Amino acid sequence: MAQPPTLTDRSALRRNRARAARAPADFLHMAAVDEIKDRLSLVNKSFTAPAIVSGQAACWQAAFPDAIIVPDDETLDLNPGAHDLVIHALALHWANDPVGQIIQCRRALRPDGLLLAVLFGGETLHQLRAALAQAESEVTGGLSPRVAPMGEIRDLGALLQRAGLALPVADTVALTASYTGLHALIHDLRAMGETSALAARPRHFTRRAVLERAEHHYRQAFGDADGRIPATFDLVFLTGWAPDASQPKPLRPGSAAARLADVLGTDETRLDD
Repeated sequence: MAQPPTLTDRSALRRNRARAARAPADFLHMAAVDEIKDRLSLVNKSFTAPAIVSGQAACWQAAFPDAIIVPDDETLDLNPGAHDLVIHALALHWANDPVGQIIQCRRALRPDGLLLAVLFGGETLHQLRAALAQAESEVTGGLSPRVAPMGEIRDLGALLQRAGLALPVADTVALTASYTGLHALIHDLRAMGETSALAARPRHFTRRAVLERAEHHYRQAFGDADGRIPATFDLVFLTGWAPDASQPKPLRPGSAAARLADVLGTDETRLDD
């Protein structure tokens, strides 16, 4: 079988995360923790053997002290059928093989176990991407991959079905942070461990002229009246269950006991061929 393309330079990602750990900006991780706790509170089930997959474990371990924490390596250190809950915590967007990561999580689940994955996707950092692209094309006459590609929610939700999970659900929580300028945003991205670790990234410092031009375009296109710039972060949540006989199943086509028109109290109109 063909190997999936290499998106992420894992060595660079580890360096970025190690640097961020010295003075972390973990407000997005904490927002993800709160969202996941809210979602778990709505599940009518107690979880006794949780595991968390994360490249930045500190805040997740504090929030779920009973969970086993494993790094988001290409091969996850999870035992088959050992867990009733697996949380993939803000790391899947850096995976070279996201389907493989989800499959490994499914195999680690007991029957009727729950996978909850959260990752950046959708419109995350679209303002930064647009400003850098326009600035670099003007200054250098070309484009370089600087911001990681973000999956769309429809495509990300399909990964759950490809991995064999039941009752798949995908949804998005959009968050917006406000910054005094581009330098402050880049400082926070470094403190999150979310600066570029793309395998195809430029291996030299970005020219000052590019950054200055990007700041100009960022403020012109997205800045507010107070002189601040927004940064969008879309948290995509993927939920799926390990298959089990006790789960609800869709009814057979043609097995309905009542007509929909009768239930809705309306007349049924025949459509022309």
